[in-house]
Amino acid sequence: MIRIKRVLVIFVSIIALCYLGLMGAAFAVQRSVLFPAPRSPSQELPQRPGFRRLSPPGGPVVDVLHLPAKPGMPTMVHFHGNGEQLAYLDELGEALNERGLGFLAVEYPGYATNPGVPTEEGLYRAAEVALADLRASGVGPESTVLSGRSLGGGVAVEMAKRGQGARMVLLAPFTSVVDMANLTFPFLPTRLLVRDRFDNAAKAPGITVPVLILHGAQDEVIPVEMGQRLGRLFPQATMETIPGARHNDLLERTWPVLVDRVAAFARAGPAAQVIGR
Repeated sequence: MIRIKRVLVIFVSIIALCYLGLMGAAFAVQRSVLFPAPRSPSQELPQRPGFRRLSPPGGPVVDVLHLPAKPGMPTMVHFHGNGEQLAYLDELGEALNERGLGFLAVEYPGYATNPGVPTEEGLYRAAEVALADLRASGVGPESTVLSGRSLGGGVAVEMAKRGQGARMVLLAPFTSVVDMANLTFPFLPTRLLVRDRFDNAAKAPGITVPVLILHGAQDEVIPVEMGQRLGRLFPQATMETIPGARHNDLLERTWPVLVDRVAAFARAGPAAQVIGR
């Protein structure tokens, strides 16, 4: 009997140690998973119009793509997804700029040509630097439309909470990183382990600006139910589900229609076409 108990104690101890080791590994690698941080092979900003580097005294270096708005039109400030980088956003910026909107895309620390290490607070600081530069050019919060795709939605929501925009567009947003981690690792105490939370769901009820949420019906990365839940949490939100769209082809699947939809919302005008709810 004593031998059986000893074997059981050893077995349970091994299981416990393995579980603690798994927790430690998850804690250690979480930022590399959340922030893949693609780097630019050339380590130089693209030599194309609108790309420039901001180096404020005492602040982080932030690369941006800025295409000014036509007179009287708002500027969309866009925060990209975790696997993207600034150089990928030319087409979106040009499409919105052709529709009269300004476009300001913000690079994250450690991404592409930006120095630094990405963290939740680091992304917020980069956003504040870019927005301060935009304010210095004469574009105020009342003429700013915040926009975020996937991870970037977390940055847009925080900036909206800080009063930095008059409207907001969220593309395939999640409720929180903790909720996403729970989907992937339901057997781990993710609420204790997650360092960068981007808790959009907790912030949403306090954000009163109009919000447009677009989410692919077949999103295989962030469930469409998360977008739908956020649509119920924001006081002024329109949630539209894009039939057949997945996570990485949300805008691209019906490009002209959705760009028109986003531009119409940004201008606070009538929608070009309602995709579906």
